[in-house]
Amino acid sequence: MTFDEIEAFVCIAEVGGFTEASRRLHRSQPAISRRIHELERTLDAVLFERVGRRVTLTAAGRALLPHAEAALAAIRDGARAVRDRPGDALPFRLAIVGTLADSHIVDALREFTSKSEVPVDLRTATSREVSALVRSGDADLGLRYHPDADPKLESIPLGEEKLYVVVPASHRITARRLPDLRPLADEKWLGFPAERGRHDSFRRLLERQLTDSDAAPPSITTVDSLTAQKRLVEAGLGVALMPVSSVREELRIGSLRTIDVPSMNARIPVVAVRRTAGHQSQAAAEFLKVLANHTPDLLGS
Repeated sequence: MTFDEIEAFVCIAEVGGFTEASRRLHRSQPAISRRIHELERTLDAVLFERVGRRVTLTAAGRALLPHAEAALAAIRDGARAVRDRPGDALPFRLAIVGTLADSHIVDALREFTSKSEVPVDLRTATSREVSALVRSGDADLGLRYHPDADPKLESIPLGEEKLYVVVPASHRITARRLPDLRPLADEKWLGFPAERGRHDSFRRLLERQLTDSDAAPPSITTVDSLTAQKRLVEAGLGVALMPVSSVREELRIGSLRTIDVPSMNARIPVVAVRRTAGHQSQAAAEFLKVLANHTPDLLGS
């Protein structure tokens, strides 16, 4: 098996499709398909199965993935270790959950770039994708919600973001604060899908908050897109639990409002993730020092 085959396999597993993988890798779709065909021929196993427009890993694919990620990361680490010398301005590759690109993180990036000549290659993704990018060596450092349980990754606590009840601007409740969730007992809640094996996800946190309140048994509609959740709340089709950073633009234009419910004390941890045995670039170490000056107090507002 070749580097190109492993790279194509990991990328498809990450993005969920051949078309997107070909775009990410700047290769034609037939070229990507040939790489996977050769890899499957070498292993005498089918690695992907098609589900609608997406592809999912087979049992063989799931067995191969952690080893493929480790091999890919090791090769990329080796190349960067050789090139990561004083005077060589290798890009600092940072993967970040989009909603964390808030003023606190922006302030840290601004300070870092003002002190360093190292260019920053910034990518936004979901928390799961951030970890995947770091794990495969596509990113030097990741910023995401919740620690990652993968022993190959180190999770460095940065602080917490407080969660608020998000309602449409025209919602019947006009108060900015509520003592508890009982006034919202009849609401339809919108939440992300439950993540298998994860008890600290947004969905589990929402379920716990609603179950612990004196409200009626919670009704939660699953919506897997943050943008879709916000549009549905704006349309008056439900309410949600979100950090302010997720709805800053909607708050600015006045299409959504937040309600603080202090009794919930709902907060979500923010961490930086890096590979435990990977090459630690100087730029990543320097950025972590800058980031420490901006967290955790600023994130806990």
